[in-house]
Amino acid sequence: MAWHMPDQARPRARTGNPCLVETNRELEAFLRNIAPRAFRIARFSLRDDADARDAVQEAMIRLARSYGGRPANEWPPLFYAILRNCVHDEQRGKQSRGRLITWFKRMSGGDEVALAIDQPASAAQEIESEQRLRQLERAIALLPERQREAFLLRNVEELDVAATAKAMGCSEGSVKTHYSRAVHALRDLLGEP
Repeated sequence: MAWHMPDQARPRARTGNPCLVETNRELEAFLRNIAPRAFRIARFSLRDDADARDAVQEAMIRLARSYGGRPANEWPPLFYAILRNCVHDEQRGKQSRGRLITWFKRMSGGDEVALAIDQPASAAQEIESEQRLRQLERAIALLPERQREAFLLRNVEELDVAATAKAMGCSEGSVKTHYSRAVHALRDLLGEP
């Protein structure tokens, strides 16, 4: 697989400045050279080619935007630190999505649609499960801010009531109220019993 610097990562060199043009060439060569190794590292952690490519490209973009002007000998450690963060971001995204699916399945009582989200057997079921997840995400976005915050902290971040109260800066009773209202609102919005 041939790697290239994502367009968003290309530093904009001012014409007539040979130092910037040379730095751009060095940075492009560095990224082209490091990409296959970085992909293997990301693929090992994420176990998915597309997610690994996304993490590597995001790391390239962040390095070029934030550190492209640094000396070339500083790029390798910076790049790998950024890549590590990008991999962790991808992993957290997967965990958050998995937690939403788990909550949805619990709320739905394990019906066929909820099970299809977790392990779709066909392309049609995969599309349906993706649609249901999008529907859940839209419903969460419609919640009032405090309800949404309580719901996400409890279900996605898996904080207990006390930790959620501390994070939200309110009492445990308020967390319970916001969370309960969020669950009822989501059931109404999603048409669940």
